[in-house]
Amino acid sequence: MTATPSTTVANLRDLGGTPLAGGRSVRHGLVLRSGSLDRLDPAADPAVAGLGLRTVIDFRSDAERADHPDRIPAGARLLVRDVLADKMSEGRMPAATQLKDLLADPVVAEEHLGGGKAQALFGSVYRSFVATGSAHAAYRTLLTEAADPDAGPLLFHCTAGKDRTGWGATVILSLLGADDETLMAEYLSVNPAVKAAFAPMIEGFTVAGGDPDIALALIGVFPSYLEAGLDEVRLRYGSMEKYVREGLGVEDGTVEALRDRLVV
Repeated sequence: MTATPSTTVANLRDLGGTPLAGGRSVRHGLVLRSGSLDRLDPAADPAVAGLGLRTVIDFRSDAERADHPDRIPAGARLLVRDVLADKMSEGRMPAATQLKDLLADPVVAEEHLGGGKAQALFGSVYRSFVATGSAHAAYRTLLTEAADPDAGPLLFHCTAGKDRTGWGATVILSLLGADDETLMAEYLSVNPAVKAAFAPMIEGFTVAGGDPDIALALIGVFPSYLEAGLDEVRLRYGSMEKYVREGLGVEDGTVEALRDRLVV
């Protein structure tokens, strides 16, 4: 996976180039991931304009999209699939959707997220990617669209491009034949870009007396987060293929089409 230089889109990365089994790799330029597109300006960003995006999948909640609506390239279609809708209906807002609020008050952050609570919350969120109907619908759309040549170059994203988006990338790469070490390395590779994007927020929180470990738990990605999702796949389905077939409802033919299109 390679970072794609962009002046208006945070954490933009091409899944292309990721190494796969048998010396193969992911085809470049067809499936990309990023943070939100609220600052996208194709006219001022030739790197993005040159991608020729035809499909954008937005994994964010209604509130996130209202606060920072996507700017979609001309000619592209937007598909909205709220991954966390069912998780949020439990009445416990996932940390990934309200970073600014959670880091606004160090005292409140310590009360709700200190002592390992932030890590536990993210583990619960990642397990919900595997367990909830809204997540199933979102990732089913991602795989179906990525397998369809008519969808053209596709970009999927959430707010920071690290959790909901990171799980989507993990599912795709696993199906294409990436090994566990590659999956984890690519998952963690977004950390520098994400931390740079949220550096002012982290600094403000710590200057106000906040625990930097809490800020990093919210802003970054850690092996334990992805491992929670992968463990949920094993517990519920036994394998990624069965999770995709039985949980997401994606037919084997679609998975084969995905491989035919993306593996080179």
